[in-house]
Amino acid sequence: MQVAILMIHVAIAIALVVLILLQQGKGAEAGAAFGGGASQTVFGSRGSGGFLSKFTGVLAAAFFATSLALAWYATQASQAPEAGIPDSRLVEQQQGIPTLDDEGRDVDNTAPVLEESSD
Repeated sequence: MQVAILMIHVAIAIALVVLILLQQGKGAEAGAAFGGGASQTVFGSRGSGGFLSKFTGVLAAAFFATSLALAWYATQASQAPEAGIPDSRLVEQQQGIPTLDDEGRDVDNTAPVLEESSD
């Protein structure tokens, strides 16, 4: 479920970037006086501003919702008992595993010595 929400989240983020880049700035109305007004008839008499702005708002709300869902999943995953440092009782149950506190009397800690050649 978390992977599906993450994929939707990334798709919404890409769509938001594309929609924001498609929108015209506030100074774009000056171009309509020089013949650019005919291109806005595809989206109606008000142009694409109203549609793109509303759709950007819907995508922003969806992005916010998926962000909250992912944050909730992250907090639920961190509360799992198997995550993090194991309990001391579990560590004590594991017998036969050498630790740093064990005395290594049977271990040979001497380094090998290279013999010098008498050339």
